Amino acid sequence: MLNKVILQGRLTADPELKQTQSGVSVCSFTVACDRDYTPQGQEKQADFISVVAWRHTAEFVSKYFAKGRMIIVEGSLRTRNYPDSRHPEVKHYVTEVYADNINFAGDKPAQNNSGYNDFAPPPPPEVFRQPQQSAAPARAQAESAAPASMSFGDLGDFEEVVSDGELPF
Repeated sequence: MLNKVILQGRLTADPELKQTQSGVSVCSFTVACDRDYTPQGQEKQADFISVVAWRHTAEFVSKYFAKGRMIIVEGSLRTRNYPDSRHPEVKHYVTEVYADNINFAGDKPAQNNSGYNDFAPPPPPEVFRQPQQSAAPARAQAESAAPASMSFGDLGDFEEVVSDGELPF
């Protein structure tokens, strides 16, 4: 049998991490998924889907996700029911996605986000930022660090391939 669900949407509230009596982490949250089709003259509609994550996945969600953040949830659909506390003959039915995998989607939120769509691209990593110095000192430093002679090894084992410009495959 196959029971697979994949959702992409935004969290409607901050996820809340709880512990069972035996100390197992559980996190429940709701994902708002926009519908693809909007009838003419109507506002865009969304489905609000309840998700439950357990153990390390629950801790991951509570640590790295917040209201408005885009999320991808992969899991399975589960249903359960329970009797009404006031009227035991009435049953309530619940359908939830039990998360197996959670992934980031979209960009990291801006520091001063104030709404649903206030997301900015992350700054470039430190590796790509260029130091603010002139080229002359850097060139002199590189030349002084370069070895006096370089050896590329024996290149005699390689053969030059003459090509007519056509790909061989």
